[in-house]
Amino acid sequence: MRHVAACRNAELPGRRVPLRLGTAQVGWVMPDVAAALAGLGAAVEPDGVVIAADRLYSLARQLADQRLCRFRDEAFDVRATPDGPVLAQVDRGAVPILGVRAEGVHLNGLVRRPDGLWVWVARRAAHKLLDPGKLDHLVGGGVPAGLSSWETLVKEADEEAAIPPALIAAAMPVARLDYAMDHAEGLRRDRLHCYDLTLPEDFVPHPRDGEVESFELWPLRAALDEVRRSDAFKFNVSLVLIDLFLRAGLLDTDEGRRLRAALDAPSG
Repeated sequence: MRHVAACRNAELPGRRVPLRLGTAQVGWVMPDVAAALAGLGAAVEPDGVVIAADRLYSLARQLADQRLCRFRDEAFDVRATPDGPVLAQVDRGAVPILGVRAEGVHLNGLVRRPDGLWVWVARRAAHKLLDPGKLDHLVGGGVPAGLSSWETLVKEADEEAAIPPALIAAAMPVARLDYAMDHAEGLRRDRLHCYDLTLPEDFVPHPRDGEVESFELWPLRAALDEVRRSDAFKFNVSLVLIDLFLRAGLLDTDEGRRLRAALDAPSG
């Protein structure tokens, strides 16, 4: 439960004010960010900070120039609701300080052996900006502008773990997890698209793009023990693994029912 609580620790609005593109609210910003946006020409109105949609990307770049966020040169789509139309694009580095929604994909790479269910575990490279050296899924990544979650999964599977198209085609969508988290970067309002992929015993992933240091195959119960006792996994990976433990029947108790309810509760 502490992993779920850590990812769902944001109180909205709190001190934040709405960020709007016209009349559509797309995010939440702290007063200092609202002031910086006002200094760049955004309108500060009683119901929040209002920006023209076609200015959002350039304003985010200017916030990075003021060192209020990083510029990562990767565009994300901006929506008012998770399933709504794309209203604008913004650089990934500005997503947390603007409090806009983001989407990601996570892949449970599973191997079914006579001695039980095993899961591939990655170790993030030491140079990663977020959670360097932490344990991770076989494949994961943010959904960039213009791509669907499935297209992102196929791309990341090839880039991160050298999983060929013929194998990744068997991946199955199993869950969508939402959370709103106060993080060192800012406010993370994320939706995770979770997939399971059963892999043959003789398949061994290997890093291709340098974002992963190594891969190890773990018994699923060993991953459960690690999540229960430590913070070794990247923060949101723990949520996806908890969902996997529940579906695998490893937490079929009162604890499991509490976790299921917590994962499925509306957030942010």
